Amino acid sequence: MAEDAPRSGPLSHVRVLDLSRIMAAPWATQIMADMGADVIKVERPGAGDDTRGWGPPFLQDRDGNPTKEAGYFLSVNRGKRSLTIDMAQPEGQAVLRRLAAESDIVIENFKAGALAKYGLDAATLRAAHPKLIYCSVTGFGQDGPRRDQAAYDFAIQAMGGLMSVTGERDGMPGAGPQKVGVPIIDLMTGMYAAVAVLAALARRAETGQGETIDLAMLDVGAAFLANQAMNWLVGGKTPQRGGNRHPNIQPQDVFPCADGYLVLAVGNDGQFRKLCEAIGQPGWGTDPRFAANAGRVRNNAELTPLLHEAFGRLTQAELIARLDAAGVPCAPINTVPQVFDDPQIRHREMLRHLPHPLAGTVPQVVSPLRFAESPLRYDRAPPTLGQHTDEILEALGIDATARASLAERGVV
Repeated sequence: MAEDAPRSGPLSHVRVLDLSRIMAAPWATQIMADMGADVIKVERPGAGDDTRGWGPPFLQDRDGNPTKEAGYFLSVNRGKRSLTIDMAQPEGQAVLRRLAAESDIVIENFKAGALAKYGLDAATLRAAHPKLIYCSVTGFGQDGPRRDQAAYDFAIQAMGGLMSVTGERDGMPGAGPQKVGVPIIDLMTGMYAAVAVLAALARRAETGQGETIDLAMLDVGAAFLANQAMNWLVGGKTPQRGGNRHPNIQPQDVFPCADGYLVLAVGNDGQFRKLCEAIGQPGWGTDPRFAANAGRVRNNAELTPLLHEAFGRLTQAELIARLDAAGVPCAPINTVPQVFDDPQIRHREMLRHLPHPLAGTVPQVVSPLRFAESPLRYDRAPPTLGQHTDEILEALGIDATARASLAERGVV
């Protein structure tokens, strides 16, 4: 299938038919697009992915006028080609089946069983193409009592237990459950989806067989409870909200200083002794209450006020300078603009500006992945709606007259 430019990266030999929208599965396909895969994003004619309208803010065109490209959509669709198809129409279904035949991976996030009526489900497509890797992303999976329910990140953060351990503890100002400030369930589901399809690709290279992957957001939420889940499973005590305090390692918290706040992330007893020396309190490092981490966790109510008092005598800059020199992990709490002004982030070129047909350029926070032998290239901005429809259909052998007919009838 012809393309506007040769692809590069470790997945430049892979084609993905992306039947997903919103965040979770599109995050997975953006990861693959960043690594060079040809990702064909299928969207509804005239409407597109729901997130195109999830603003403001919207990208501004060259004249400073708002476009229909929402920042939300721009965060998750870099590197893809947009094809508008009405899959409810038989001709649209036929086009998608032809594209599936030329793809390595199909990924979708419709409700369980919803694509069977269009002949675009895993069973139908894999029966015709056994080497196909088909990944379904849903809220609750393809089976079980909740399989037919819709799900959004916020609800799964609540149901999956994450909000029960996120937020200030009861009895403190601002107490109450909190969601994470980014759609973390969506993002982690996308990461798991990317890992799963790449594992299936590796397996296919050995066996020649494709795979069907069933990925549920609630399963993901339970899976990455991680140490909090094990704290309950092993210790038998239900984890509680603890604010910014770490439940197993101390001192790890947000601490006030003379002119603001900083994060302290002591990870072992040696670092704690260095902390005590850096703030002029070496005796705390050998105090039987605090010398070992288990004691610091048990006696945190005594340790924290001591640290507050010591830190309150120093500015953030003074404190960070002392702790950095001592090798004690700490950090300022940066705003989003400060993140992208950080010299390390700037050096790593995590923020780039890609050519965009409406705005001239569009800012993008690029992949953190770095490959020495097959470096990633960022030359394809998030697509405008249907931007690549003609080129994709032409490559399928659908001529201009037939394409015009499809457009007139609302198929594309």
